[in-house]
Amino acid sequence: MDYYQLISNNFQSTIETIALSVDELAEPLAQASELIVQALLQDRKIVACGNGVDGALAQLFACNLLSRFDEDRPALPALALNSDGACLTSIAHTTGLNDIYARQLRALGQAGDVLLCISSAGEASNLLRAVQAAHERNMVVIVMSNATDGELGTLLLQGDVEIRVDSLRRPRVVELHAMVIHSLCELVEYSLFGNHKPG
Repeated sequence: MDYYQLISNNFQSTIETIALSVDELAEPLAQASELIVQALLQDRKIVACGNGVDGALAQLFACNLLSRFDEDRPALPALALNSDGACLTSIAHTTGLNDIYARQLRALGQAGDVLLCISSAGEASNLLRAVQAAHERNMVVIVMSNATDGELGTLLLQGDVEIRVDSLRRPRVVELHAMVIHSLCELVEYSLFGNHKPG
């Protein structure tokens, strides 16, 4: 079977989604990077969370800050709340899935920290509660959302940022979210360390 057309269509769809999203995403991306840089300059940390593939993106983001993105530089304080399976299952067993992130944020979050909450498909109550818990701890919130998110964006306060990908196809949203994460990491490295390689 010849898969060329299917592959070509997927690539073309991704290219079109990217091209149509640049103008909408540029400003919130810049704002989000500034929030992260301000927090890091004040010795605060960045905490990320998401479910399923969004959890993998949260881990990608945390790894890029802790290790490096494009250049050698000092480690930056970041963690993904979904990366500790034992902790997640313990909380879920005790208090339910809705609190797996909120409980951790109430324990680990500090005023001035930043929560990066990633949602590529619909809304999950554990993410809604995570945003609420972050606000309880006086954290700043950045939400990476999608076209089917309704309530998540309404929870944001002044000073928070929503980076919304309006595609209705989840694969395109995930691809754009990955690009957003890479852009955030590059902007943070450039702002803090001045390193930049075009392209």
